[in-house]
Amino acid sequence: MPAEYDVDALLKERMVRNAHFRSHYASPIPEEHLPAFEGLSYFAPAPDWSLSGEFTARSGNIEIVSSTGRTTTYRIAGSVRIDIQGESFDLLVLHGEEDDRYVPFRDATCGHESYGGGRYVSVSMDNGSARVDFNRAVNPWCAYDDEFSCPLPPPQNRLPMRIEAGEKDYRSPRWGNRFG
Repeated sequence: MPAEYDVDALLKERMVRNAHFRSHYASPIPEEHLPAFEGLSYFAPAPDWSLSGEFTARSGNIEIVSSTGRTTTYRIAGSVRIDIQGESFDLLVLHGEEDDRYVPFRDATCGHESYGGGRYVSVSMDNGSARVDFNRAVNPWCAYDDEFSCPLPPPQNRLPMRIEAGEKDYRSPRWGNRFG
C-alpha cells in the first residue's frame, strides 16, 4: 500500500466514470438503460488493495477466449508478481489501448458481487516497481452490453480469494448476471 493513499482522487475517478457512462456518445451502457442509469456500484475504497509488485517485461502473443466464445490474439506486456494474503501470484499483463498495461482477472467475488466474466485492472509503473490498485478494477464493456466481446481472464489470472475492491457487477434489467 502506498504511504498516502488518495481516496479523494479515487472517488473523483469514479464520479467521472459515472458521468462518462451516463452522457458520452460512446458509453457502453445500452441506450435503453440510460434513463434508469444511476451510476455504477463499487466496493468501498480499501487502500490495502493497492499492491506493489515486480514487473517482468515479456513479449509475444497469447490466445484468449472472449466473452462471446471466440479466441482472439492479445499482445503480452509481461507479468507482475504480487503477494495477496501471504501467497505470491504471477499475473499475466496484457497491452491495452495506447500501450496501457492491464491484468484481466477473476476472483471469488465474480459471479456474486462482481461481474462473472472477470474484471480488468491497470498496471502502473513507479520507479521500477509495478502498482496494481484493485480499487481501480473495472468491468470490461461486455459486462454492460453483450454486443461487446472481451477477453476472459487466462488461467494464471484466476485468483482463489475475494478481491473486495473496485467495480461491482452491473445489474442490467436485460440479463442480470450471465456468468455466475
